[in-house]
Amino acid sequence: QQPAAQEPNRVVVSADDDPAKGDANAPVTIVEFSDFQCPFCGRFYTQTLPELQKNYIDTGKVRFVYRDLPLDSIHPQATPAALAAECAAEQGKFWQYHDKIFQNQASLSAASLKTWAKELGLNEQQFSGCYDTKKYNDEVKKDTQDGTSYGVRGTPSFFVNGVLLRGAQPYSSFKTAIDAELARLNE
Repeated sequence: QQPAAQEPNRVVVSADDDPAKGDANAPVTIVEFSDFQCPFCGRFYTQTLPELQKNYIDTGKVRFVYRDLPLDSIHPQATPAALAAECAAEQGKFWQYHDKIFQNQASLSAASLKTWAKELGLNEQQFSGCYDTKKYNDEVKKDTQDGTSYGVRGTPSFFVNGVLLRGAQPYSSFKTAIDAELARLNE
């Protein structure tokens, strides 16, 4: 007799009201806790997210949620970038702004954050007012507190239907985790 497979630890992870893409009713939800200045988060963005997007998000199997976990002690531009992205979200351009940051990660600065808002056609006055007053500071702090309470110790960290996947894992690790969830849900 085969021993029962160990059921992975599951955490109930809130998507909060954070930016999400993909079908709201997708069977699998991935919640990413990320830091815009983190090189490993940048690697996930360039190497893994495009495949996830094509094979799972665009096909309705995965809903992908982005939550902030800026590691300020080592990434001084992480919180400003998170605040700026929230301000872009206010104008319906979170994902475009998210992509712009990760594509230009090496040149993160307050000036760049405002330039990118302009390049994306955001209302500059609204964006600057939002950014300069740190309007979403409590939101970013809440994401960080939630992530820490779920056991996140570094970025990027992902929860695939509540199962923790740490670090900039290759696409194959996500595929394995997602396919296992899809199989489990279809039993």
